[in-house]
Amino acid sequence: MSIEDKKRWDRKYKEKIIPTKIIEVVNKYSHLAKGKKALDIACGMGRNSKLLASRGFEVLAIDISPLALDSLKDIDNITTKEVDLDNYKLEENSYDLIVCTYFLERSIFPQIYKALKKDGIFIFETFKEHNQSTKVPSNKEFLLKEGELKEIFSKGYKIVHLSQRWSKDFFNNKVLSESIVVQKI
Repeated sequence: MSIEDKKRWDRKYKEKIIPTKIIEVVNKYSHLAKGKKALDIACGMGRNSKLLASRGFEVLAIDISPLALDSLKDIDNITTKEVDLDNYKLEENSYDLIVCTYFLERSIFPQIYKALKKDGIFIFETFKEHNQSTKVPSNKEFLLKEGELKEIFSKGYKIVHLSQRWSKDFFNNKVLSESIVVQKI
């Protein structure tokens, strides 16, 4: 990312309606973690971080936007860190649970594997490419391809959950999302 990306995300958090609804896959599967050390990647305004902290996790919430991270200041069990994921390295063998929702940067998947402790849980959800979606990002690389998650996470992990669902966003756009929950083996 760059300074422009940082400014763009700050502007988004300042000017747009930011979802606060709990991500169901995080709500449903976070209890599978055997320990209480969690990482929330590209945490935004922290809906996942807040949920995990309320369940006793010690959460490191990382994002490029200082504006987003400010919304998490002084919340028990949450530590924030401003990072650019283009050059930040996740601490290896450190987390019982890693969560990443609606941020797709494929190059960090190998780091996530290394950052998870043995039997650690990774929960991921984001938009998927489909010709019936009415919200299409300007860059198709931000959409999952058919079968991509299963292929990426079939080595070194046990797949606990894999599903897709149609929903409507704040602007009534029809969108397809896919989620996966895996356990490091």
